[in-house]
Amino acid sequence: MTHDSPVTDINEDSLHVEAPETAAAGLKAVTVALQRGLEQAGPWRTARSLLRINQRGGFDCPGCAWPESDGKRKTAEFCENGAKAVAEEASVSAVTPEWWGSHPIETLRDKTDYWLSKQGRITEPVVLRPGDDRYRRISWTEAFDLVGEHIRATTPDRCVFYTSGRTANETAFMYQLFARSLGTNNLPDCSNMCHESSGSALNPTIGIGKGTVSLEDIHEAELILVVGQNPGTNHPRMLSALAECRAKGGKVVAVNPLPEAGLLHFKDPQNLSGYVGEGATISDEFLQIKVGGDLALFQALGHLLLEEEKRAPGTVVDHAFIEAQTEGFEAYAAARAQIDWDETERATGLSRLEIATVANLLAKSRATVVCWALGLTQQPHSVDTIREIINLLLLQGNFGKPGAGACPVRGHSNVQGDRTMGIWEKPKEWLLAALDREFGIASPREHGFDSTETLHAFEKDEVDVFVALGGNFAQANSDTEALEAGMQRAGLTVHISTKPNRSHVVHGKTSLILPTLGRTDRDDKHPKGRQFLSVEDSMSMVHATQGRLEPISDHLLAEPVIVARMAVAALGEDHPVDWRAMAEDYDVIRDHISRVLPGFEDFNARIRTKNGFVLPNPPRDTRTFATDAGKGQFTVSPLEYLEAPEGHLVLQTIRSHDQYNTTFYGLDDRYRGIRDGRRVVLVHPEDLAELGFADRELVDVVSVFRGEKRRAERFRLVAYPTSRGCAAAYFPEANALVHRDNVARESNTPGFKAITVRFERHAAAEDEARAGQLS
Repeated sequence: MTHDSPVTDINEDSLHVEAPETAAAGLKAVTVALQRGLEQAGPWRTARSLLRINQRGGFDCPGCAWPESDGKRKTAEFCENGAKAVAEEASVSAVTPEWWGSHPIETLRDKTDYWLSKQGRITEPVVLRPGDDRYRRISWTEAFDLVGEHIRATTPDRCVFYTSGRTANETAFMYQLFARSLGTNNLPDCSNMCHESSGSALNPTIGIGKGTVSLEDIHEAELILVVGQNPGTNHPRMLSALAECRAKGGKVVAVNPLPEAGLLHFKDPQNLSGYVGEGATISDEFLQIKVGGDLALFQALGHLLLEEEKRAPGTVVDHAFIEAQTEGFEAYAAARAQIDWDETERATGLSRLEIATVANLLAKSRATVVCWALGLTQQPHSVDTIREIINLLLLQGNFGKPGAGACPVRGHSNVQGDRTMGIWEKPKEWLLAALDREFGIASPREHGFDSTETLHAFEKDEVDVFVALGGNFAQANSDTEALEAGMQRAGLTVHISTKPNRSHVVHGKTSLILPTLGRTDRDDKHPKGRQFLSVEDSMSMVHATQGRLEPISDHLLAEPVIVARMAVAALGEDHPVDWRAMAEDYDVIRDHISRVLPGFEDFNARIRTKNGFVLPNPPRDTRTFATDAGKGQFTVSPLEYLEAPEGHLVLQTIRSHDQYNTTFYGLDDRYRGIRDGRRVVLVHPEDLAELGFADRELVDVVSVFRGEKRRAERFRLVAYPTSRGCAAAYFPEANALVHRDNVARESNTPGFKAITVRFERHAAAEDEARAGQLS
């Protein structure tokens, strides 16, 4: 099915604002989910896909990385946003070569990602060569020859291979093998921009860069802290787990600058009770913290726990665990012995009583889980903040026992699996040595570019070939103007994609778009018939995923096939890696993985079991820590928080309810009461008044970092109950405000939650004001 651009692009003047909602899900979520599916995919494809999503023998939802139960699963094992993600991919609208031919690049550059995505699935490979004004059809053979030609014409260090978390394990393993066979570790990925701070904090302190809990631990916890995340939109199935925890007597504390609906109440659409009343309460306590105040909060909680242990020795601190399994406790205890409460209250925006209330819950709990997401990972001191969480968990022995542990909640459905498969610019020696033994190659040892370093490399014209396996790099990263300009100076950009996006229209001098199968599509064009792939969820469970829908075009290739054919084109037919064998039979890939990666022994047999298998996790499995010293590490960090100068606020970027990263399902941020507009800034009414602005006023947003300014024009100010001194705006629209050097220390993650901004009346608004005064 083709069409002539029936989708109307965003008109920010249509913005509509209502009061925020106080409960997530319910009948409205069911209605919206079905409506989106029917609109985009039709009744047959919608029913066929929704009945298979997150089911055994079906496909893993591309909407998030929340795990499934090992036991009986519900018929509707998905949430509203999962259904939207499937509808987006299962769309019957087609972007054909003729569509590209009727849309010049200059026209497409004026379109938003919302409009581009709504055009449909890309059906054939297309190319844009120097001097062309639009993409044109190219055969697969010609496309791969072009990739090989450009790669051979440069050096490996000037080639960059980006990937999004949507990529399956087998594809990710092949992709990193391709890059290292060429001779580069330039493997930036979406993890660099989201949970890299988590890995940077966890690896040195507990010896693993992943969470240490299972889904059952969430159910069995006595206390769960949900910090810097919005489960109602970003991983709604987590709400069911939190509700089950509370039903069993556990307590939940939410820590967030915004009073998100999913942190307040949950109307479970799987139960009759979800359709009446205000829904189940999710949070027993809600700490509305200032953006960037979390480090101060966790230091204060540590101080109060140690004080309570002094008052009642042996009741709070797990001394036996600390002595046997950790190092650094004495230094930590000395650092937390004193606290400046005035500064702590200023840093957090919380009262001493509010903090003490949560400390009391911690002191009484014998099994605590701390969950966190991007609200903690995208600030200069993010790594220190997460280390402070680990300090609290170590203090009470909350590792390796039921209902306890660390839980970084990932967004992409396989971002954790990508890293497990070796997608990392700083690989460990054991991985490179294992690859070399298995394949007879010589992997490079020099570290490569992460996502932020890739942005710098683009700016310095150090990238000749940029390959993106999924994702929308131009919109996902910071400093948008500089990044887009740099991408357009590259010699070749290659985008392995399902739908059009902004990165396709801020392309290199030569640009290829290679259409691939999606998660929901059937993959059966192989000598041995239909193939399946695997993914790893947020809790280290590896399981199979297999699409069942008829692909929209006969010209689509599976991602492993695309990677294999690029590798053969660049490296030649006589390369020692059996690229063609892996592309023809994914069992061959899994056999290689089983011999290279610990925990994947007998991969092909274990992935075919009912629930897949769980990867080893020493802190969870044996209460041991594979750190350099072989013990869990207490750490000491200085107090640090974000403060804006007078006349400024600290802005964080957020996702709308109709959005998955840079993909927009629609223009309805229903829970926050925002509709039909995205260029908004949420600001506390009292801050608006103090700054001299009015609700709904049109402004330009100016960020300042180390004396350099960034400007984003035409945003509407919206009075909203966020924390005082803070503001929020949607990404990627606000990404332009993040200076490329505004990053988290150690992890190099962009500071999307650490933007110092001020507002200036937009010129049109000033004209309107003057006209109003004259009249």
